[in-house]
Amino acid sequence: MKKWIRNGTVVTASDTYQADILIEGEKVIAIGSNLDVKDAEMIDATGYYVFPGGIDPHTHLDMPFGGTVTSDNFYTGTKAAAFGGTTSIIDFCLTNKGEPLHSSISTWHEKARGKAVIDYGFHLMVSDANDQVLEELGAVVRNEGITSLKVFMAYKNVLMADDETLFKTLVRAKELGALVQVHAENGDVLDYLIKQAIAKGQTDPVYHAYTRPPEAEGEATGRAIALTALADAQLYVVHVSCAEAVRRIAEAREKGWNVYGETCPQYLVLDITDLQKPGFEGAKYVWSPPLREKWNQDVLWSALKNGILQTVGSDHCSFNFSGQKELGLGDFTKIPNGGPIIEDRMRLLFSEGVAKDKISLNQFVDMTSTKVAKLFGMFPQKGTIAVGSDADIVLFDPTVKRTISVETHHMNVDYNPFEGMVVNGDIISVLSRGSFVIRDQQFVGQAGAGRFVKRSTFARP
Repeated sequence: MKKWIRNGTVVTASDTYQADILIEGEKVIAIGSNLDVKDAEMIDATGYYVFPGGIDPHTHLDMPFGGTVTSDNFYTGTKAAAFGGTTSIIDFCLTNKGEPLHSSISTWHEKARGKAVIDYGFHLMVSDANDQVLEELGAVVRNEGITSLKVFMAYKNVLMADDETLFKTLVRAKELGALVQVHAENGDVLDYLIKQAIAKGQTDPVYHAYTRPPEAEGEATGRAIALTALADAQLYVVHVSCAEAVRRIAEAREKGWNVYGETCPQYLVLDITDLQKPGFEGAKYVWSPPLREKWNQDVLWSALKNGILQTVGSDHCSFNFSGQKELGLGDFTKIPNGGPIIEDRMRLLFSEGVAKDKISLNQFVDMTSTKVAKLFGMFPQKGTIAVGSDADIVLFDPTVKRTISVETHHMNVDYNPFEGMVVNGDIISVLSRGSFVIRDQQFVGQAGAGRFVKRSTFARP
């Protein structure tokens, strides 16, 4: 049966208007007023915003890290994402040096198969750029539909790649039409600072931030940008947290270079004082880059509003406080890095951004969905509400309030870093390719209903 969404306010990255939406199968087939509709299920959207489904460009589900594995897998993580208005994610596929890239990709497909409740794609980590890897990247991009490559500039002796690897990856990405992403922190400097802190007995969670200063993020961001310009390639800086990195991206974009930036809700609403909470509570807020001084929040909001940063991802990387974060008791270096963010990404951005006039409603849609789709080769199949696009649709009530809490969230983790925050607006119903995943705030989706999305090569948005 067709679905007919009536009386809602449709919001895209460019327009806001009153219209009905007609869905047949997985696609939007008509948008307009006074539609002549027969034999359709009517969905009343009176008083609701009708958004394109959110696309989270930055998740880590079922990922090994620091001797443990993230607590959310592709079922619990995508289910929580759907409750938060997200209908597609792009997860990071980790690779191992010396192993074929396709073996890692197969592993990640197995992680997702039969579990994901919404659609998903993969970014591919590049840790080595030998001739075999560079050759194999051609098949990855052209045949697998994995068109974004991640290089870590931090986590020395674990994930970190050297500058030669980054530069070779950028050169190859230019040839293939892939978008290179960087985790931009100076890993060598961090390694030195961390060893110094441990030697002095500075082991509390807050030293995670003190040993990863914003200058190290700014330097690495600038270095990655310089190498990108030299390769005439394209770069996407993930989880930007501070003014130093924003400045480097702004300078690059002023020069017309192909550089883009992402930030995350945690950097927009939390700050370094959360890491200073008494006892071991600060461990709940250990992720990388770390939380910064509060004044950086204004810089990040301004960068989003002015287009210096284009997207907001969650960097969802959940570890339980009990038994996982506690691995770092007495040694902050052993605290698994990451936090549970996927479910609250869009609520927080609407409440703290749109409702407080820091960004517009259309910018909200752009940075949570449309720009992600354009940068990562999913548009116009996803990222907008248009005839012929996938019917990934969110019904959002801007008038209600919700208190964020571990007691009511759906992530498979025993705490919420935004515990007790009251947000304005909430997700009511979510459709993925025309089928309800969330209906009237109840889960009605199915494990395995999510499909892998083969993405197009990079095109400058």
